[in-house]
Amino acid sequence: MIHDPVRLADQPSLPLFDEEALDIADYLRSEGDTQSDIHEDEAGRQGFTALTIGAIGVVYGDIGTSPIYAFREALKATGVAQPGPPEVLGILSLLIWTLILIVTVKYVFVLLRADNRGEGGILALYTLVRLATGKRSIPILMLAIAGAALFAGDAAITPAISVLSAVEGMDLVLPALESYILPITMGILVALFFGQRRGTASVARLFGPVTAVWFLVLAGLGLWHMTETPWVVSAFSPIWGAQFLINHTGVAFVVLGAIFLAVTGGEALYADLGHFGRKPIMAAWFALVLPALVLNYLGQGALVLAHPESAENSFFAMASSSLLPFLVGLATAATVIASQAVISGAFSMARGAAQLGFLPRLRIVHTAEGQSGQIYIGAVNWLLLGGVLWLVLAFQSSGALASAYGIAVTGTMVLTTVLGVLYLIRSGRLSAPVAMLLAAPVAVIEWVFLASNLTKILDGGYVPLLAALAVGLVMWAWWRGVQLVKARIHKLAVPVSSFVRAMRGSSVNVIPGTAFFLTGDPDIVPSALLHNLKHNRVLHDQTVFLTVETLRVPYATAEERASVEHLGGPFLRVTLRFGFMETPNVSRAMGHARKAGLKFDVMTSTFFLGRRRAVATGKGFELLMDRFYVVLSRFAADPTDFYHLPRDRVVELGERVAI
Repeated sequence: MIHDPVRLADQPSLPLFDEEALDIADYLRSEGDTQSDIHEDEAGRQGFTALTIGAIGVVYGDIGTSPIYAFREALKATGVAQPGPPEVLGILSLLIWTLILIVTVKYVFVLLRADNRGEGGILALYTLVRLATGKRSIPILMLAIAGAALFAGDAAITPAISVLSAVEGMDLVLPALESYILPITMGILVALFFGQRRGTASVARLFGPVTAVWFLVLAGLGLWHMTETPWVVSAFSPIWGAQFLINHTGVAFVVLGAIFLAVTGGEALYADLGHFGRKPIMAAWFALVLPALVLNYLGQGALVLAHPESAENSFFAMASSSLLPFLVGLATAATVIASQAVISGAFSMARGAAQLGFLPRLRIVHTAEGQSGQIYIGAVNWLLLGGVLWLVLAFQSSGALASAYGIAVTGTMVLTTVLGVLYLIRSGRLSAPVAMLLAAPVAVIEWVFLASNLTKILDGGYVPLLAALAVGLVMWAWWRGVQLVKARIHKLAVPVSSFVRAMRGSSVNVIPGTAFFLTGDPDIVPSALLHNLKHNRVLHDQTVFLTVETLRVPYATAEERASVEHLGGPFLRVTLRFGFMETPNVSRAMGHARKAGLKFDVMTSTFFLGRRRAVATGKGFELLMDRFYVVLSRFAADPTDFYHLPRDRVVELGERVAI
């Protein structure tokens, strides 16, 4: 069964498979191996232990660095110079229960079960809602665009605040290094982004073990200081958190914004579902990550209760002077890993957005053979690097960046909750009242956190909002432009059925060979074919209408990959299908077309592409959006490279389309 495809063959909105064009050898390989381009479940090929360790490094890298600054910033937000038990235990209680309700209940217990063929993330959730709805919904579409756009802001801030917070510990080791914190931070970030082109496959195997050591150190430091003030465990009682909110109404709202920093990596649990699977992610959370985080926060609280002056930098104050250099180095490594996970997530998000028609086609490079998740997108990489360096220079401290951090994360989480509720309702799993009632506790908490973070707009919260607005505008302009182009083409199109009948008695010259005409709509004649007939007056003895469809599932199966339909005379219709998390490769998919009944000689085949140039003709704001789309289309990657066609066998025919 084919799942609600998005036809993109003639839309300039698809990504590239590799930076080098494949040649005829791809076809020859595809004849004998039709499984080479079918996605294999990476979670199914690795052992449970390996997947669990990998999840510790990739899934929990971001949330694992939160103890460096979350508790410190929450204490600072109280405005109390010497925090006592009401402040310390109240904040600890809020931190612990936020981890339990937001991460454990919402993500681990609920959202990890809402997968789209094993894939998670806000775009996968959107496609589930779209499939359950059965038709296009602009409001749901806008929710997906907003969520993806907010993720872009999160992806820029996470490397900046994570690495900067770790490097700031250097001035505790050697105060003379304080003036070098920014240069060192920028140097690490530049090296990190410049290394993306080479891929992370060679170092990815170190992510899990290093991050596991990090969590063990977090737990050890926490237990060490809890022995000094053991009654800090009373923070497990939610009464302390409630009392804090009641007795500190003046600052409670601001403190909640800092509390939310403790769950900034929660979205990664869902987004990385396809890479590791639900059980390894759950095992890593309950066996190591959650206990380590809670113990470390309790240890920081115990330290501050015993030594209130340590509140200024409670995390690094947990280590003795002899262990501090090791802790700073380990923290820096952990933050680099967390940043790498976010960058890789940004690449995957951009690929999925382009496949769903939210972004122009992007030039994508696979950096590891056999691993579909290991990709590199230069445009995304350099835009992120520019944004990250600007954030470091503009804010200059992790404390200042904390004000800008929460809005993007809370916004994404709120939108994920809304889409999750819609999915439960539209799919018929729960009635609307029951679904909203069950989601209400988490939704209320998230909306409170979002409102709290919105108070920080003037203190830096405008950064993720502006980033999300810019990305959202690009997505909307592109999606809107693609729809207008499709509508315009369809209005002037010739139906395939009538064309096939008309050509039966035609006197046009027939030449040997196979001609593939790429078309986004299999029911209309490609404009490239009409132009070829008009100017060259020839028709190949096998003329194929080739359509590439993007399914609303992450990966297509071997059965879904290709279908062949004979239309009569020399005409055939071939449909190649790819999931929205795949990078389409027509050359390799031809093996499946052969298996479905297509016969052709590689040496006598030609691919015809219709290159359309949009011309803006609207008025007012619509004209502005049309022109924006036209500009964006100029930055789209070359369709020949995207489709992975042999360059010496491609003919492009252009036309202008008014929108």
